[in-house]
Amino acid sequence: MQGGSGLNSVPPASIDKTRVLDVKPLRSLKPIWPSPDQAPNYVQAPPSGPFPAGYSPFYPFASPPPASQPPAAPTPLRSFRTPEPSTAVPNGDVESSMDASRGSDSRKRSGRPLRSAQKMTSAERRSRALEIPVNHNFVSPISLVQREDGNREVVDLVMIAFDGLRRRLSQLEDSGMTPSGLAKRADLKAGNMLMTKMFRTNQRRRVGTVPGVEVGDIFFFRMELCVLGLHAPSMAGIDYLNVKGESDEDPVALSIVSSGYYDDDAGDENVLIYSGQGGGANMVEKQASDQKLERGNLALERSLRRGNEVRVIRGMRDGVNLNSKVYVYDGLYTIQESWMQKGKSGANIFKYKLVRVPGQSPAFGIWKSIEKWKEGVSTRAGLINPDLTSGAEGTPVTLVNDVDNEKAPGYFTYFPSLRYFKPYNALSSSSCKCQSSCNPGDLNCSCNQTNKGDFAYIGNGILVSRKPMLYECGPSCQCFPGCKNRVSQSGLKLRLEVFKTKDRGWGLRSWDPIRAGTFICEYAGEVIDKARLKQRLQEGEKDDYVFDTSRVYQPFKWNDPGLLERDSSDDPSAEEVYNIPSPLVISAKSFGNVARFMNHSCYPNVFWQPIIYEDNSQSYMHIAFFTLRHIPPMTELTYDYGVVTNEGDVSSNLRKRKCLCGSSKCRGFFGL
Repeated sequence: MQGGSGLNSVPPASIDKTRVLDVKPLRSLKPIWPSPDQAPNYVQAPPSGPFPAGYSPFYPFASPPPASQPPAAPTPLRSFRTPEPSTAVPNGDVESSMDASRGSDSRKRSGRPLRSAQKMTSAERRSRALEIPVNHNFVSPISLVQREDGNREVVDLVMIAFDGLRRRLSQLEDSGMTPSGLAKRADLKAGNMLMTKMFRTNQRRRVGTVPGVEVGDIFFFRMELCVLGLHAPSMAGIDYLNVKGESDEDPVALSIVSSGYYDDDAGDENVLIYSGQGGGANMVEKQASDQKLERGNLALERSLRRGNEVRVIRGMRDGVNLNSKVYVYDGLYTIQESWMQKGKSGANIFKYKLVRVPGQSPAFGIWKSIEKWKEGVSTRAGLINPDLTSGAEGTPVTLVNDVDNEKAPGYFTYFPSLRYFKPYNALSSSSCKCQSSCNPGDLNCSCNQTNKGDFAYIGNGILVSRKPMLYECGPSCQCFPGCKNRVSQSGLKLRLEVFKTKDRGWGLRSWDPIRAGTFICEYAGEVIDKARLKQRLQEGEKDDYVFDTSRVYQPFKWNDPGLLERDSSDDPSAEEVYNIPSPLVISAKSFGNVARFMNHSCYPNVFWQPIIYEDNSQSYMHIAFFTLRHIPPMTELTYDYGVVTNEGDVSSNLRKRKCLCGSSKCRGFFGL
């Protein structure tokens, strides 16, 4: 079975999973302390004992019962209570860093105490209120039912809204259009605004899977886990709630985040050795102390006894941006064992062994495989060619087929850009006179002026918003070739792979996790006249590699969802409608790059953006592809091919194909 651990980890059969837990809201939890007679027994012991003489082992440190003895009957669980409608973090009380601790003792890491809203002066409150140009008339599109229980479309909608708002806040900060410090943590601001406006889902807390969140999904910010209901705390690594049993209340663990801050052993794809929270166990100074059996630690111990499943989110360093982390949802695990040992700080810490539930889709296991491929590409199963581009790109593109015996796609010449036979003069651009690199907010930069004063990208090269037309600096500009406004001209940066699909020919995917708004590639090939294309089709010439801007494309929203006020009274939705005065038709049949291998989907994860820049005083338009949402490694990259506009055209029937994308929004056909 895929994703199986190879270990038998079956919860006690007597657990009735049809019954629902009765849960108190998180803010009402009370820590449960061990009894006085148990407190002195915090001693270091291996997972299976033995304990030192004179000490009486207590749960969870007692050795597991022999196989001949039946396990203790689990405590039955009752129904959840619905939590309060909002758990938004108040302005001013948001932590400066979220993924650094599993316990509340981390609130002092910043070196100064947090200033609560109640202790702020009226002037400070007014200043805070003016920081973000909030649209107070915004109404969340998420219904009450969807807030409690989501689905895949709702999850994607919330994720796109979160990242669109976060990018816009970052852009405002970069441009100096807001008070300093607004977007130092734009992810916190964006998450707080979404939760305040009820733009969230899966607010009903639960044990087990979260509706709409799939195993293998990736996240770049802890607040994304919060707004989706996957892991409620924005900092703590253990999410738990009190549940009502037959006689008393106990905490139960819902999810954990293993972010590498504590002494976790996360090297195995099916087993995780997880460290408990609290005690400053991450520290090497004298302040470190032994962890206590309370809060999240107690919840994990109780979940070990109950046998309930726990969601596991694994955090790891982003291979593309080494200063950030990626979090992957690795599915459901069960806790099989616990013990105490000395950590690197010298303090005693709790350890929990979690084993992945068999039968789930691979997630973290895929990352482990990719690590091996990067060490030596020859270990990649089905490898045909280690670099399809033959050095034309700075980053190699592997060619793989583990489906059938086809050795290569049809012959073509790899070409990384467009072959123009004449300039594209339908739109004009102007070259800037900036020294070194163009700067956000510089109104003297002609390229910024052409983009209506906005710098198109934030610091890490992420596109902020879809535009009717985006203007980049080009070879005619005086800024350096490494200017941050030349993202689409930088070539491939991701480690891509062309692979054989089961039913749609060749496809394209990435070894790297990809953040929403990341540049993938441009559509390379020969720019041809629409009349010439029509003539080719009428003559019976087959061309399955045509990109045509005049097709009808499914509309979608990707920019800031409207939570921020706009300086202009224009309809915000109009900004996402492309403005292309004359069609651009590109054929990648004979000349092209990796874009020619991207398949169609009626529910794609990639979109195209028209970009224009100047070269030798002539304007040329290009089609650049950006990611619509976060894309996990080894997920196929797809975009909408569109539909031919003129059904009466003789070429339209020749260019219509049956769609095999398999999405719930499939139209049944697409243009080609």
